[in-house]
Amino acid sequence: MTFDFQSFAEAYIEDLRRTLSEIPIEELEKLHREVVSAIRNDATIHFIGNGGSAATPSHSAGDWSKELRVRTLCHVDNVASLTAFANDVSYDEVFVGQLGTFLRPGDLVIGFSGSGSSENVLRGLQFAKDKGCKTAAVTGDYNGGNGGKLPPIVDVCLIAPTTSMERIEDVQLIVNHIIKEAIKESIATSDG
Repeated sequence: MTFDFQSFAEAYIEDLRRTLSEIPIEELEKLHREVVSAIRNDATIHFIGNGGSAATPSHSAGDWSKELRVRTLCHVDNVASLTAFANDVSYDEVFVGQLGTFLRPGDLVIGFSGSGSSENVLRGLQFAKDKGCKTAAVTGDYNGGNGGKLPPIVDVCLIAPTTSMERIEDVQLIVNHIIKEAIKESIATSDG
């Protein structure tokens, strides 16, 4: 049997289409409100994540700082700090260590985790919550885990309705763009 690329691509796109149509808009709107609140309160927005769920936070920090003019920090972008905490303390503590340095009261910490069970993301978000900061997560239903261990830890948890890590990561980037564009649109609307 030969590989049928067209059927594969059509199935992928169809599953992504279904996933997008079932995104919990109420959680997306809650995340939007938290970001707007952080901007209004001159807070910093911190991003944490691993692997593909680190690339999107880096992208988000770049987009939001440039286009929304909001202070953002992606704690995977400082390689020296990340690897120092990983080497000298523990990889499980890389985000706690950096947040311990940069976090201020009233900040927002957004964790990206496909499985919802990345120990360093869980610890970072719990640390932020314990410090009185707002917390949010963008995760998925990876292997039927329904957001893993993240939902009870964070104030807002958007769970992409798919068990596919690839579709979860697709949704994470789309969420970044939806939030950014919604804020730009609301600013344009209120100015006009």
